[in-house]
Amino acid sequence: MTDFQETAPVGWHEILNREYAAPLLLVCLGVWLHAADGLLVATMMPNIVADLGGEAYVAWSIALYEIGSIVAGASGAVLVLKMGIRKPMFIAAMTFALGCLISAAAFNMQGLLAGRLLQGMGGGGLTALAFIGTARLFPGRLIARVMGAISVLWGASAFLGPLIGGFFTTYYSWRMGFVFFAIQALFLAAFVSFGSRVSEPSGNQGGSRPIPVGRLLLLSLGVLFIAYAGIEVTVLRTPIFLVCGLGTLAAFLVIDGNSSGNRILPKQPFNPRSPVGAALLMTFTLNISTMGLSAYGPLLMVIIHDTPTIVAGYVLACVAIGWSFAALIVSGASEKHDPIYIAVGMTLVCVSVIGMIYAVASGPILLVAALALLEGVGYGIAWTFIVRRSKRLAAADDVERLSGALPTTGRLGFAVGASVCGILANSAGFSIDGSVDAARTVARTIFTGSLPFAFLAMFAMVCFVSMKTKSTQS
Repeated sequence: MTDFQETAPVGWHEILNREYAAPLLLVCLGVWLHAADGLLVATMMPNIVADLGGEAYVAWSIALYEIGSIVAGASGAVLVLKMGIRKPMFIAAMTFALGCLISAAAFNMQGLLAGRLLQGMGGGGLTALAFIGTARLFPGRLIARVMGAISVLWGASAFLGPLIGGFFTTYYSWRMGFVFFAIQALFLAAFVSFGSRVSEPSGNQGGSRPIPVGRLLLLSLGVLFIAYAGIEVTVLRTPIFLVCGLGTLAAFLVIDGNSSGNRILPKQPFNPRSPVGAALLMTFTLNISTMGLSAYGPLLMVIIHDTPTIVAGYVLACVAIGWSFAALIVSGASEKHDPIYIAVGMTLVCVSVIGMIYAVASGPILLVAALALLEGVGYGIAWTFIVRRSKRLAAADDVERLSGALPTTGRLGFAVGASVCGILANSAGFSIDGSVDAARTVARTIFTGSLPFAFLAMFAMVCFVSMKTKSTQS
């Protein structure tokens, strides 16, 4: 007897209707605010620094945003277990709006950092809640289509985020860019409270469970150490803060794993012999391995190939484009093919990392763009089915934790990956004023150093796809 049941393909009309339109808009708008925000701010940052000064704190604007995102995402499942999906999403939207308004009103970089921290908490919460809402508000057979719609929005943000930022900095002010996104977040909060008719599963599993504030602070401190290690890389300081960060995160994992009632992460996180652990390990390490292009790709393309910055930016956008189109194409696939899609997608991402060793250093730029597109296609092919298969493999009390843990673990991978790339680049003598040959050496060092994480992700993927699923429930 097989461990799955054949299901008919799901059409878009099954989610684009009166029953599911409201929850679909809810999760998609939450993802849009978070996805477009990063590219919006990256586009506006030169104007922000010109007005406020504090260029030494630019990296902190990213680090604090990521910390807020990770902490909010990690707590999302616990909040949903206590209050359902609507109240946490309202709180996240209002927090994001408040952060945008504080950033818009900032008159120094410290004020902007406070706003960015709140934006990260709100945006990270919205993303985690969107994934939790996908598992909570839609039946299993519709999840792939919902994830396809979310992926399309994520890809659209690659174009619209910089476009919106450029529009406001050119014709108005960067402050109005933040105001524009605050208005959207306020609309989402109002929609959650008054405009949506979202039916949730009955039962409140976590009403008596406290929010694990101590563990969230420990997680925040660990990520802060890692982020700080990557901001200014030195021989002594960086290893010390990396050890502190990894040690703090390890302590968090131990303490959280021994907390029976209100764990933040699913059982056995990062254990490749556990299906959930294999999925989280795969996501974490693969995101570390792909950070080289995001962190140093544009700088290296400008130095080595004299690429215009806008072209380098749209090379990065190829990742989102490939992800969106691939996810859209495969979103209606049957569950029996999940292992194949996951294996093919993860392999394509690994191949793109290997190809970047040559392409970024030697060119041409079209090859770099093609490999970036390949990376996005790989993620797009695999991600929907990682989420769906993880849900089927997870224990019943870990399904919602897993839904929030996947994007949270991914962001943790990005934070660690940025720090690793900084160490690799510094060890190779990276300098913005360095020679082309020196920059080529840096490029090869970064992407070669990323390979061990890509190979570990492939090992976790093999463990994940080889595990047997439960029979599909009717």
